[in-house]
Amino acid sequence: MAVIFDVGHVLFDWHPRNLYARLIPDRAALEDFLAHVVTFEWHSQHDAGRPFAETSAELATLHPEYAPLIAQFGPRFGEMVPGPIPGSPEIVAALDEAGVPLFALTNFSAEFWPPFRADHATLFDRFRDILVSGEEKLVKPDPEIFRRAMARFGLAPGEALFVDDRADNVAAGEAAGLIGHHFRDAPTLRADLVARGLLPG
Repeated sequence: MAVIFDVGHVLFDWHPRNLYARLIPDRAALEDFLAHVVTFEWHSQHDAGRPFAETSAELATLHPEYAPLIAQFGPRFGEMVPGPIPGSPEIVAALDEAGVPLFALTNFSAEFWPPFRADHATLFDRFRDILVSGEEKLVKPDPEIFRRAMARFGLAPGEALFVDDRADNVAAGEAAGLIGHHFRDAPTLRADLVARGLLPG
């Protein structure tokens, strides 16, 4: 059996707050900025394939007073990632060393992905293939992205465990024929992998 990992909140923590808390010292102003300017809904356009130059220009037009801060989102995206989820890189390494085929399916900007992957090459080099939503212009939980991933990875229904932190993504993966694991933390995932015989107890 193969394992397909999500990246954000499964392998790595991520939140715009990690960058903007350093740029906006006032707590109330920071919360307002995150809630109404660089929102998750706005960022989801990058995961769907829209270029940052377009989305940032549009947002700066709506919020000109924040234009300099909006402009930092793309070039400083890596600063929004404080580090890996505790225990997850060790699980990836253990699976790889056990000979388990590893893949990833991530909602991620096609622009932001290459530098991020390069920064964490030691981990991602363990994966046989990684499908990035921004390159496909499809985002989870769209059923087509799962069909496309399984075809590209050469996986038939029932041949892979899909690990994602979002229940809707897990449900969509299961509907496509994957075996779902709703990620909560690394110890729970490791226990599941041991129970499935993918890792030693």
